[in-house]
Amino acid sequence: MDLCKDYLTTNKATWNARTDIHVASKFYNIDNFLQGSSSLTEIETAELGDVTGKKLLHLQCHFGLDSLSFARKGAIVTGVDLSDKAIDKANELAAKTELNARFVCHDVCSFEHTAKANFDIVFTSFGVICWLPNLSLWAQTIADNLASGGIFYMAEFHPFHDIIEGYAYFNHQQPDVAQEGTYTENCTGEKHTVITWAHPISEVINALLCAGLQLKHFNEFDYSPYNCFAGLTQNNNHSTPRYQLLNDNIPMPLVYSLSAIKP
Repeated sequence: MDLCKDYLTTNKATWNARTDIHVASKFYNIDNFLQGSSSLTEIETAELGDVTGKKLLHLQCHFGLDSLSFARKGAIVTGVDLSDKAIDKANELAAKTELNARFVCHDVCSFEHTAKANFDIVFTSFGVICWLPNLSLWAQTIADNLASGGIFYMAEFHPFHDIIEGYAYFNHQQPDVAQEGTYTENCTGEKHTVITWAHPISEVINALLCAGLQLKHFNEFDYSPYNCFAGLTQNNNHSTPRYQLLNDNIPMPLVYSLSAIKP
């Protein structure tokens, strides 16, 4: 089997394996969530604002903690993810919490072909676009599922960090294929095949513009809300955790966010 041609099957198997690890991790801390805490970070919470009564589509939702956190804030949520094991867990958590959310197992780049809907918000965040070979299809999925006047919002790890780690900045047709463990603290060292693509920020923005969306904001941040990379230093001068990558005491860019509107 050509792994690159069958990247969906390969990556689905990896994320199915990771789901079991992540569900048991302190990183995701399901117990805290079930007791009422939100998994959303300060970045999207501040920038996206009030979601009460909004129909929200969460692309690449993993096992749904962020989706359910939006539902807890009053949104009517649909979550989509490639991993059937993650979706099963998300639906289990939705039933347990009795929150207004449903979850669908699907490749996000073809989701528009099976689920026409008019969402007020399409959302995605942190470590998502590297799994997609074609951002034009991704952006069209977003545009097709947004209602007129609806907003797309994303927060994503900055590709500057990938450059430091030795990965390409610009997109190439051939993906990176690697054997990697997962990023949570309870990683056993077991590795799985991951197939990913680099996407410069210009490609992200241009894909959205070509899909007919209008850019509303673009921001960059000198910290990550997650301690998920090697060599990060915690900045304790804030009420929420911020982790920085310092070079001669100068913080490097680690996250960017953007929003766009469908006219």
